[in-house]
Amino acid sequence: MANRDPANWMLAEAVETLARAERMRRQIFQLRPGGAAPEPCWEPPVDVIETEHEVLVIVGLPGVDPDQVEAVIDDGALIVAGRRVLPPELRNAAIHRLELPQGRFERRIPLPAGRYVVRRVAHNGCLVFSLSKVT
Repeated sequence: MANRDPANWMLAEAVETLARAERMRRQIFQLRPGGAAPEPCWEPPVDVIETEHEVLVIVGLPGVDPDQVEAVIDDGALIVAGRRVLPPELRNAAIHRLELPQGRFERRIPLPAGRYVVRRVAHNGCLVFSLSKVT
């Protein structure tokens, strides 16, 4: 690394940073079909972990009421959707930084083939889906 041309290294870093930013933009704000007109939609981050007896799907949704989240299994995927909005008491506040996405979200998470009994619980700002395998 020490003998790399600094100009080429800096250009490569800048190009990679731009590519990463574009991937994040596409992931966070996508137009989804539905209703009269598509609306921008962001995708929450997820972890999918499979054990012998279950598949755990952990969806990062800080500030979202778990009872307002729709979740269905359709065509081999868990679809999680809802809306993240500022609480009414903060709507007239001066916002200095707003990094957590707001508005409609939807995430389609492919699942391993199988039949599941689904249980969900909110834990530490995440919605955790426990999909117990049915044999």
